[in-house]
Amino acid sequence: MTSRKIILDCDPGHDDAIALILAASKISNLQLEAITTVAGNVEVEKNTLNALKVCDIIGLDDVPLAQGANRPLVKKQEIAEEIHGETGLDGPALPAHPSKQAIDMHAVDLLIEKVLASDNDITLVPTGPLTNIALAMVREPKIIPKIKEIVLMGGGTFGNWTPAAEFNIYVDAEAAKVVFESGVPISMFGLDVTHQAVATDDVVNKLAKIDNEVATFVVELLTFFAKTYKEHFGFDGAPIHDACTIAYLINPSIFQMQRVRVDIETKGEFSYGLTSIDRLGVTGREPNVDFAYGLDKEKFWDLMYDALASYSN
Repeated sequence: MTSRKIILDCDPGHDDAIALILAASKISNLQLEAITTVAGNVEVEKNTLNALKVCDIIGLDDVPLAQGANRPLVKKQEIAEEIHGETGLDGPALPAHPSKQAIDMHAVDLLIEKVLASDNDITLVPTGPLTNIALAMVREPKIIPKIKEIVLMGGGTFGNWTPAAEFNIYVDAEAAKVVFESGVPISMFGLDVTHQAVATDDVVNKLAKIDNEVATFVVELLTFFAKTYKEHFGFDGAPIHDACTIAYLINPSIFQMQRVRVDIETKGEFSYGLTSIDRLGVTGREPNVDFAYGLDKEKFWDLMYDALASYSN
């Protein structure tokens, strides 16, 4: 199986953590070139610490991890402690001091270095706000034609942070606008599809039967995440938004995709952060995004089960 090179740009975050675990599993066809962190679910320092702790749990020692932007490009910082807890990864008992350390390099510099040195074969996988990606594009435009693809979690035809906007896009819509208008091939996994990837009690009970530390950790993540989603949104389970990006890269047949035009709203009083998704082609504008709108739930959860079970081997 040919490995696909990726850089995971994240803000762990329960679903970011699960995305990383899926990407590093033995069933994955992905080669992690780097992990970068960004302010999002909580402050960037906490997100970096969380990413390091997850790497410790899964034994991911040889992948460089760099801390990135500590605030959005323009607006003030926005975090989601009410969803992810004070640490950003509340629920499981985690080591206070991970053995893995972040490298002494800004995430934007690492992104630029890795992409420029590549053979146009690195896919960027942002699962948080798009600040790092936009900064890298603005600082060094030469990376833009060298990015193979951007596979991101964000947006949707409805919102979860405002009625119009999904959290990742809302936090830094100006950065999202830079990325969506860059001309890089984009595959977008927004709320329309991620709200179909809900870890119900039946799913969690099945995953709980896997006898290894990583699976136990994921069950603890899902248990906490399900609680906050029940309290805030009335969900019967936790939607693991960010893992959809990695599942797609491992097995694209899980998802239904449509080629559409997506534009980012940055000026509206009530619509800031909205992703304008032209599914009917009414604007006549050139499509720029492969938009995920459906998934095969059985295939998705089978993939997750196999990924977690692979940590037993």
